[in-house]
Amino acid sequence: MTDTQKLDLKTFRKQLEKRRSELLDTAAMTTGDRKPVELDQTVQGRLSRMDALQQREMALATQRRRDVELARIEAALIRLDTDDYGYCASCDEDIAVGRLKSDPAEPLCVECAAESR
Repeated sequence: MTDTQKLDLKTFRKQLEKRRSELLDTAAMTTGDRKPVELDQTVQGRLSRMDALQQREMALATQRRRDVELARIEAALIRLDTDDYGYCASCDEDIAVGRLKSDPAEPLCVECAAESR
């Protein structure tokens, strides 16, 4: 591995760690949005309660997407630690640098990603 490639790996690691930190911070800030909705009609009306339920479900769906992205990032960091980063998880061929620059957590090359859809 050349010095340029090592620098790139450090850059990818920094990007992944920064994104992981952002996701964890956002998750911590939005925990209240995912709490169960109070069903006491004396506190709020039926429409307000329905709106609150809908907002909670949207917050839960957002958190599920966040969790998927966090899992992808953790897997990419493990690949960095085991020197498997940059190789397709399916066919073991190189993943294009442009693809990794676009999404540093990407585990598949273009061909395998297209086949998996």
